[in-house]
Amino acid sequence: MAISYGNGEPSLTINFATSPEQYFHWKLTLNGATATLAMDVQEDETLQDGYKLKLNSYDLGVDIELADAVQRLRFEHPEVKVVVITSLKPRIFCAGANIYMLGTSTHAWKVNFCKFTNETRCAIEDASHHSRQKYIAALNGTASGGGYELALACEEIYLVEDGNSAVSLPEVPLLGVLPGTGGLTRLVDKRKVRRDRADVFSTLAEGLKGKRAKEWGLIDDYFPTTKFQEAIDRRVEELIAASPKVEATGIKLHPLKIETTENGRDYRYVSLRLHREKRYGDLTMRAPAGDLPTTPEAIQAQGDAYWALQAYRELDDALLYLRVNEPEIGLVCLRTAGDIANLLAVDETLTTHREHWLIGEIILHMARVFRRLDLTARSFFAIIEPGSCFAGNLLELALAADRTYMLNDPAQKIELATSALNAGALPMSNGLTRLHSRFLAKPETVETILAHQGRFDTAAADAAGLVTAAPDDLDWDDEIRLAIEERTSLSPDALTGMEASLRFAGPETLDTKIYGRLTAWQNWIFQRPNAVGEHGALTNYGKPTQAKFDYRRT
Repeated sequence: MAISYGNGEPSLTINFATSPEQYFHWKLTLNGATATLAMDVQEDETLQDGYKLKLNSYDLGVDIELADAVQRLRFEHPEVKVVVITSLKPRIFCAGANIYMLGTSTHAWKVNFCKFTNETRCAIEDASHHSRQKYIAALNGTASGGGYELALACEEIYLVEDGNSAVSLPEVPLLGVLPGTGGLTRLVDKRKVRRDRADVFSTLAEGLKGKRAKEWGLIDDYFPTTKFQEAIDRRVEELIAASPKVEATGIKLHPLKIETTENGRDYRYVSLRLHREKRYGDLTMRAPAGDLPTTPEAIQAQGDAYWALQAYRELDDALLYLRVNEPEIGLVCLRTAGDIANLLAVDETLTTHREHWLIGEIILHMARVFRRLDLTARSFFAIIEPGSCFAGNLLELALAADRTYMLNDPAQKIELATSALNAGALPMSNGLTRLHSRFLAKPETVETILAHQGRFDTAAADAAGLVTAAPDDLDWDDEIRLAIEERTSLSPDALTGMEASLRFAGPETLDTKIYGRLTAWQNWIFQRPNAVGEHGALTNYGKPTQAKFDYRRT
């Protein structure tokens, strides 16, 4: 599918929905407890015109398929214990992000592209850590740039020894930018490569081959071509033998049903209304109706129609749509609607049966979607009014928001409520709950809030510190209107930096380094003349001209 670009912006909507039978670039093969994801990028199947995806290089379309495969393996194939990522092309694993795509894309596109690929790699690690699906990279050829970063997201990395294949991160010496999907961070934090060796490796365009790559900790092992597949198969069998035996039957993830209008999108449980002339949108999540399943067997029978799975798949799709297709929507007002009792009943069921494989996967998916929201470069205001149901898992929407407004009108029933899911099942990228991140100065407040009997009305929520402001009914409309107008009048660049700095208080983790430190630096570097100016390294890549740098440090 080719999408035409004019002035660097997409002329068609980018769709994040796909399925294995629609893949252009990946082959998913299942063999009992083993799955193989083989990269076979079709060079003419690009999301933009003007480049070819040679040497298994990738654009967003390639990574959309990979993200879908990782998600489907968790829900549709819980019997899989090991996932092997490899290539179907001879002597090449993956050349990384397509340089010509990056060189001709807008700044916003480059940043959103890197963020999505980061989230996909984090999803691979999440599956390895929580879903008993260990990912190993079988590098049957050279892995450079983003290709090696994909390998770094796997638990183990094995390289073919054919006299030519190497691993490399050539972005600094060749392109004047940084490895964009966590390569530097995973080298020193995850694989614990010595800092000086990581420095040499990251400025060595040709990379390192088998023996030295293993000595430095860049790979786990290397094997000659004639023994490579045998060695991979042997390691796969060892990992399967060490995995716990779990009897599970997967569920099918069907395409979401979306009704698109000129100014919005409607799903079953999520609605998005866009006020483009005012640069903000309303995103509403609806609680489930009654007659909810309460056992794992009943939930499994309901499949992907179960509220906690379908509603959060819809929210995820809406967030991705906003990121890529609505760049001028700078503020999203988060709203909810429905019966709090039904919502809390869902949370009780999820908490009671969280050790069941499917219930566990649903909770992990909800957590990933909330982290996607945390990492989205938009302002979020939670609006709590009559008919709202910010309770339990949906209370996380209010806790994730940059500000929370709750109407103070004693004549109307307006309430919040917590559940067991707020106590740690839905962590942020910093490893903390949103409640703990909110009350870093007074951690004892979290226990008081979670122990609160019953629901919080506006006065109680305000006293507990759960809301930013509680205007009365006389001031409500004006205060919300003014808050929206003020927010959308500010510099979007400054807001993105401010929000990213404020949202992740507390400890730093591998994820926050990737999304905070790396993204901030790459965002800046992508705009510098040394990278993207007329004489920049990224601009001149593949041309007979050479980069010319301004050597002054900033």
